[in-house]
Amino acid sequence: MSFALKFPVPRVDQIGAEERAAKFTKRSIKNEAKAQGLKMAVAMMDLTTLEGTDSKGKVTHLCRKARQPMLAKYDCPPCAAVCVYPNQVAHAVKELEGSGIPVASVATGFPSGQYPLKLRLADVKDAVDSGAAEIDMVISRGTFLEGGLAEVFDEIAAVKEACGKAHLKVILETGELQTYDNVRLVSQFAIEAGADFIKTSTGKVSPAATLPVTLVMVETVRDHYLATGKKIGVKPAGGIRTAKQALQYLVMVKETVGNDWLTPDLFRFGASSLLGDVELQLAKLVDGNYQSADYFSKG
Repeated sequence: MSFALKFPVPRVDQIGAEERAAKFTKRSIKNEAKAQGLKMAVAMMDLTTLEGTDSKGKVTHLCRKARQPMLAKYDCPPCAAVCVYPNQVAHAVKELEGSGIPVASVATGFPSGQYPLKLRLADVKDAVDSGAAEIDMVISRGTFLEGGLAEVFDEIAAVKEACGKAHLKVILETGELQTYDNVRLVSQFAIEAGADFIKTSTGKVSPAATLPVTLVMVETVRDHYLATGKKIGVKPAGGIRTAKQALQYLVMVKETVGNDWLTPDLFRFGASSLLGDVELQLAKLVDGNYQSADYFSKG
């Protein structure tokens, strides 16, 4: 095989990774630290709608939610980005004008990636031309699993070029990669091909994001930083539905790569339902009791 990475890719100790990930679920975070962590999670959310029923009205509501997730008394920050299909990008950009919140778009034949490369590149260019500041691309998992590493590397590099100034998040779809070794390998060559972020999942495949898989990706980013000085972001997406889970991910990030990654520039949550539970927990900390979920608009 002629394809070669600049940096070696170590094998992953499956048991070790799962044991380390399990430890992050046992941390106890309370009161002010919990409130700070929950607000941080909101500030890291790519508030997302990726359904066949998406309409301009739905995207408008999502953008307004991203601008102000909660009433002012809760001192909740805006979300990191709004993520939509390419045909909704221009409308989302208009709705977010003046907010500083970027629009992300899932181009490249999302979620399957089973389209000719020229069509996927055209999809990216159209989304960027419509105002997308971030592109979430999905790799060709079938090509990777049949041994086409060089082909997948080249497609990521081509999408990166098509992005222009837009940031590139590369979706690995870890639930289809079969092993942690494959997750580590794809993470490394996505980074070397030009990814600004590596992302676990489309949210359309089960399992989606898990703590062990995300830990493997975070460790890849850490080792790349130690070797090159370059910081790459990580985005777990799909299956993270509770505030408790979000805090576990933040603990993992802090203890694995440190405080530098506790920023939306380097860590994001792909979120459609997570925001609702975070709102309930923040309201509980401020008001002293749980509110009904009916008091909060759905993202």
